[in-house]
Amino acid sequence: MTRNPYYNGPPGDHFDGLRFFVPGVTRDKTPAELWRWRARGNRAPWPKHIANVRHDHPPERVSGDGLRVSYVGHASVLIQTQGVNLLVDPVWSNRASPVQWAGPRRVNAPGIALENLPPLDVVLISHNHYDHMDLATLSRLARDHAPRVIAPLGNDVIMRRHDRHIAAEAYDWGARAPISGGVAVHLTPAYHWSARGLNDRRMALWCAFVIETPAGAIYHIADTAWGHGAIFSDIRLRFPNLRLAIIPIGAFEPRWFMREQHIDPEEAARVFEMCGARHALAHHWGTFQLTDEPREEPPRRLREALRAARIDEARFRVPTPGEAWDVPA
Repeated sequence: MTRNPYYNGPPGDHFDGLRFFVPGVTRDKTPAELWRWRARGNRAPWPKHIANVRHDHPPERVSGDGLRVSYVGHASVLIQTQGVNLLVDPVWSNRASPVQWAGPRRVNAPGIALENLPPLDVVLISHNHYDHMDLATLSRLARDHAPRVIAPLGNDVIMRRHDRHIAAEAYDWGARAPISGGVAVHLTPAYHWSARGLNDRRMALWCAFVIETPAGAIYHIADTAWGHGAIFSDIRLRFPNLRLAIIPIGAFEPRWFMREQHIDPEEAARVFEMCGARHALAHHWGTFQLTDEPREEPPRRLREALRAARIDEARFRVPTPGEAWDVPA
């Protein structure tokens, strides 16, 4: 009988006793669909390497209502505010893969060298895909910083099995984890899925995060589809003082295959409008080639979508690795 190796809990509105799901949205791709995508061979060529223009050296802390966000690359973002340092989905490995001799290779170096990271208080892990949960990096951070690691249900088991020194905590959607000084982390739904191998699909939960602060909330969406869009309007209702949304814009082609997993740039602009954030930062593009679109297509299409929606492009930044932003209050 199949069993869940990561989580053992009662069935509920997004867990059937074996696998997690999004009601009315979850649909697994079939092996035939995967073969159809791969067999077509429409992947655009990417450069093998792009040198970083910037190399960030973050301050040790950012106090008070200041908010400094530094883009490491792909989905890895350092958030500094209220004297707290949070790092989301840290990946410093050369490949987003279970092995380092095959799989998607990074084309740009991390925008912050590991030795230049400030003291880390909290690491947030959105889900267990290899471009978001990098166990080698987590072990290094546990050794050098010993941060709390907050993740959705089941992912704590994966991390602790790899390295017992990773201080992993697991929470369900709707949970609130206090940090300090009015800062807390909320785990919220995303239209996505999870897997580390061939036989554990959707056996660990996935999530987006809302970081609550006295100066406004920060909404970090790691991976999501558009689904029926309800989760984004719900964020606006629950967190009306949303200062910043960190929104994925890449890994979306071919659309027939990826629409149930990742939003495209036009949908990213809609998410920005729907969640009600004052500012946005783009991520999840330009580091690992996971899908078919050309490397520069996500920011180009986002700019077009913002113009079409009459959104000031200065409100939705598209950073490159090593670029930091002091987000207006």
